[in-house]
Amino acid sequence: MRIGIRRAYDQPADDDGYRVLVDRLWPRGVRKDALAHDLWAKDVAPSDELRTWWNHRPEDFAEFARRYRAELKDSDALAALVEDLRGRPAVTLLYSARDTEHNQAVVLAEVLSERLGDGPGAS
Repeated sequence: MRIGIRRAYDQPADDDGYRVLVDRLWPRGVRKDALAHDLWAKDVAPSDELRTWWNHRPEDFAEFARRYRAELKDSDALAALVEDLRGRPAVTLLYSARDTEHNQAVVLAEVLSERLGDGPGAS
């Protein structure tokens, strides 16, 4: 399975496959009927407390990633998402942050790759 990430504001690509919005909040300025997505998995997004703590500061990204992984470790929402994605040839995680390198989709893509057996630490 290929897991990609893309800003929710970007145009869909032909090879996006199954498109999953992974933000807890709906992207600003986007009508719900205008976003090409198959699933809104808001329950796998970082908690409000973690999101507020991090505030998208790149210098805190490593600690954010560690804390987010800890939130996801025993998450029923993550387990459900893994089952939903299993067997799909391509998945694209959608996020609304401006920073394309420091956002929750980057961390979640790594976690999903591990859980789905496509990356290090697969189980």
